[in-house]
Amino acid sequence: MRGVSTALVVFDLDGTLVDSSRDLAAATNAAIATLAPGAAPLPTEVVRSFIGDGAALLVSRSLAGAGVDLPVERVLPVFLDCYRQRLLDTTRLYPGVLEALDRLRDRTLAVLTNKPGDLSRSILSGLGVGDRFARVWGGGDFPGRKPDPAGLRLLIDELGATPPQTLLVGDSAVDVRTGRAAGVRTVGVTYGLSPQSLTEEPPDHLIDDLRELAGLLDRTPTVLTSPGILAKDG
Repeated sequence: MRGVSTALVVFDLDGTLVDSSRDLAAATNAAIATLAPGAAPLPTEVVRSFIGDGAALLVSRSLAGAGVDLPVERVLPVFLDCYRQRLLDTTRLYPGVLEALDRLRDRTLAVLTNKPGDLSRSILSGLGVGDRFARVWGGGDFPGRKPDPAGLRLLIDELGATPPQTLLVGDSAVDVRTGRAAGVRTVGVTYGLSPQSLTEEPPDHLIDDLRELAGLLDRTPTVLTSPGILAKDG
């Protein structure tokens, strides 16, 4: 089957480009402590398992995990305020991300995340890489949330690409489902927040380090129009 070259690479944020789990855990525990004094703080590893589906679900899962009976609608704005105060306390790019972005300068890059868009842009700007991306879209910037493909489709249209020209890079089955629903091939990173979900729902390619992505694209310069074949690369 004839292929077309990859022009647009879309990245997930948390678990793919940045490790924000400690700051998210700290903000979650601060919000719960504010509204439910005496509640035991959740371990970072527990909060890590709740990340990836947006702030509201993170708060909902954390309240359940902490055994706190409060409405999400009351806790969410407190959590967001707490998070804004510590966005970059410990959040860092994963090893190799900066080099990977350097190697992809000849392609259009974008970010699509369920994290609120203003916070996502602040994080990437604060880490010195915000200008690497043509668009950084987060929760509230596009209809629905991943794995709904509507946001990805709008992003592709706005940047003048097509689904066969686009690659979605993420760390979870949510990203795989988003890409498949939009007719986009997917690359999964094994170092992220939910690597086990990539075993359950394999992407088209797996890499252990984002620096492998440029080499993968060089070795397979065309993206076939029928996604769904898993290959382990690197």
